Amino acid sequence: MFSDERKDGSPRFGKLHFPVGLWINSPKKHFAKLGRRWPSVGSVKSTSSDTASRGSESVEMRPATKNKASRHKRLSTLFQRGGTGGPTGGGGGRWASEKKLADFIDPLPEDRVQPPSQGEVPGVLKIYGGDISTGANYKSVLATVRSTARQLVLEALERYGVTQPNAEDAFVLCDVVGRVHGPESSWQAQYLRAVGDSERPLVLQDVWKPKTGCTRRFEIRRRCDVEKMAEGEDEDGSGINSQTRRQQSRRSRAASGGNVAPKERADNLSLRRSISEMNLSTKRRRERKNVLSMAAGEPSEGGPAEEPRGKVAEGAEGLLASASEETTVDSSNLEQLSQCLIQPPTEHPYFLQLLGYNEKQEFVIHVMTRRRHIFGRPERRQAGDQSSYVDTFLSAPDILPRHCCVVSSVPPADPSQPRGSAMVRPFRGAAITHNGAPLHRQVELAPGDLLGMGQHFLFMYKDPREAPARPAWLPKAWVSPGLVGSLACQACGRSLQERQEAFRAYLKSREPQLRYRPQEEEALLAEIVRLQEAPGCRLGPAFLFGLCLEHAAQELEPGHLPRLIARIAQLVKEAVWDKIKEIGDRQPENQQDTGEGGHLSIEEVAADLRPLMLWMANSMELLNLVQKRVLDIEKDLDLEGVSHNALLSSDLETCDEAMAVLDEVIMSTFQQSVYYLTKTLYSALPALLDSNPFAATTDFSHVPELGNMPEGIRGTLAIYQATLDLTRDCDLHPDLVSQTFGYLFFFSNASLFNTLMERGSSQSLFQWAKAVQIRTNLDLVLDWLQGVGLGDIATEFFRKLSTTANLLCVPKSSLLQAPWSRLKNDYSALLPAQLQHVLRNYQLGPGRPAPECWDPPEEERDEIAHSDIFESFTDHPPLILPCDGFRLRLSEPVSDDGLHRQLVRLRRFLWELERESLPANQRAVYGLDSSQ
Repeated sequence: MFSDERKDGSPRFGKLHFPVGLWINSPKKHFAKLGRRWPSVGSVKSTSSDTASRGSESVEMRPATKNKASRHKRLSTLFQRGGTGGPTGGGGGRWASEKKLADFIDPLPEDRVQPPSQGEVPGVLKIYGGDISTGANYKSVLATVRSTARQLVLEALERYGVTQPNAEDAFVLCDVVGRVHGPESSWQAQYLRAVGDSERPLVLQDVWKPKTGCTRRFEIRRRCDVEKMAEGEDEDGSGINSQTRRQQSRRSRAASGGNVAPKERADNLSLRRSISEMNLSTKRRRERKNVLSMAAGEPSEGGPAEEPRGKVAEGAEGLLASASEETTVDSSNLEQLSQCLIQPPTEHPYFLQLLGYNEKQEFVIHVMTRRRHIFGRPERRQAGDQSSYVDTFLSAPDILPRHCCVVSSVPPADPSQPRGSAMVRPFRGAAITHNGAPLHRQVELAPGDLLGMGQHFLFMYKDPREAPARPAWLPKAWVSPGLVGSLACQACGRSLQERQEAFRAYLKSREPQLRYRPQEEEALLAEIVRLQEAPGCRLGPAFLFGLCLEHAAQELEPGHLPRLIARIAQLVKEAVWDKIKEIGDRQPENQQDTGEGGHLSIEEVAADLRPLMLWMANSMELLNLVQKRVLDIEKDLDLEGVSHNALLSSDLETCDEAMAVLDEVIMSTFQQSVYYLTKTLYSALPALLDSNPFAATTDFSHVPELGNMPEGIRGTLAIYQATLDLTRDCDLHPDLVSQTFGYLFFFSNASLFNTLMERGSSQSLFQWAKAVQIRTNLDLVLDWLQGVGLGDIATEFFRKLSTTANLLCVPKSSLLQAPWSRLKNDYSALLPAQLQHVLRNYQLGPGRPAPECWDPPEEERDEIAHSDIFESFTDHPPLILPCDGFRLRLSEPVSDDGLHRQLVRLRRFLWELERESLPANQRAVYGLDSSQ
């Protein structure tokens, strides 16, 4: 607690440009900024209760002969003296009021100060100086009731042997309260404050007692250390206890009632405030005298009895007047910000001011302490005139002297019964609004209602005694009006013909807009899923789903959009799962009437895969649209903060789950598509190794034409062509098209290479003549793929098969002279084990062994012996979702005729749903017909 460093966990108000000492009213810190929290000896009438208990003393004095009453009488006279003192040597950082109270105590005549004992016998005060001399425990100094803290510091420094000039300016006397702990009676300080230079420690010790269990002692410390400690304490945001803070907040908002004038009421308010509030600048308090609110009780008949209190307040006002001149800029900032620290009452109804005439001089909260609360304009009235009594003054030209009366509810006799309602009644000629409507007679006033008075004031009525309810002025949950509300509303003043034209224009419009009501959303989504089966739809589902998202984001409540995204993702997943099951049921191996050797043609496979390809394309476009909406939610979350908005965090989690579902849909459709395509390729690929492209007359100058290709490779190319047509017909994203063919080429290369390695030696494939045929077939395939725009992808994935064919096409004489190291470098696409397998099984001729130069070195043989020569089908390239290049643009007019037809069809579908929900006698009123 007494560390010179700032605590890491404390709020750093310095970064927010709050003045030091702002949080003076926090309940966690009993000592605010050192030297500013406790009042001086003249402030003994403060209502603070944390120092009221007695404790052991550290001063040796003779027993007092005067009783306690005489001391209270002596101290009470301090508030009635109006003398002014000269400047003191107090530090400039203390509160202005505290300095002033100490100043006007100084010139008190000696005959008015009564010592604690008979005569002028001084007391012995122990002053601990650990900061000066670590070896000394304390020094005893003589002190009287007239000895100031500065004098005692000077005397203590002499006792400690400090002889530097002006040394008393570098040290300060501190009042420390603590406890004695342990068997060794070690002292542990708990609270510390700096004693003002003009305060009298002996009187302070006699008047302010520590609480039970604590003891006090005076310490002399370096002033710079204490100031650093005070700055760290202030930034902790702690202060006096919460009970005192609540009392002070009530006093700061309360003005005395009765038949006193506004000025007297302001003076009484000054007296009722605590010491810390009196420290604030009095300039602003004078400006607020005409708008003081809230009476302290019913007007009493003893009006003149308030006069002594008013005079005392005027005396205190005069004492603070000169102190206000010394108020610094920081003090004014402190006052302005401290006015914002307002806690509403918990036992009385009150009015929260939302708008005012001169908000710089008006209160924010006006508390009802009487059952009848009257608003009016301040005016001078005769003493004793109770008929014009006003509780809350409103200074505006259109406010009447008695403008409005509010009568609070009476608690029922039976606590189990509900409390009655408050009533509000305007006075004759007063301009009053109740929840925005003019008020002319008495009505019920519910908590949360808005009261407007004149043209300037707006209040909200609050009653903490009643359970909170929905205010009547809040609008009901808004529902999308649909086509009837937006296009056919008769209240807008348009004629029947104009409404019909607006409806027809909306139906045929190419603007990306789709209006619907929430109750029609489920039917709308189901219809969009069915549209996917319509011919020429292509990206229609993603486009229409995107329009639904745009409508929900702009027209419906914010929490509806994440739920809609999750519902759309679930519907897409269910539709895809049904299609996958249908395709699996149509496979020959799952049909009893088909033999084991039956298989589907590429045309049948492409027809089955078309729905999956369409959903893959639509899911990819839909995922992009969803991600854009999620980015908007994330921006809102960044502005509001994760910890401050659980709803936004929950919405993001819902969207993330929906996007994960769409990812799963894309992955599943891709896997199913390449599975059935590679299954068809598996039976067509071996012909590329076995066929002879030179057997028939082939015009190689027309290789792009599929019908001109040799019979051996025509089946493989037909599968590639059907796949390419399918992806184009479904408007599949270009990146997904490339990855689809990349997987097909990977499978083709691995399947052909493994077949070549497995059948090479047994079927005489490892010889020059056969290798030329394989190379020719492979070149024809690559040339055709180059012609359709897939040459780069094919070259990359067919590299291993092409390298093997190149190796086998090397003339036998040249191959026999090539050493292992050269072959390994020239054909690096082959693994050492694969290269040795080809060379070992290369057919050189009957009885002719392989040359020794083909043998790998000793250090590689062990690795080659344990390596696999076949390509693994599990090493396929991963599916990477694209980030750009999407086709749908929801911000532009619909240019595609197919999408426009589907949009018009869906608009008519929604209009039919809306017409069915209307009463029969109203369907023809709007004059709208979907057939028009």
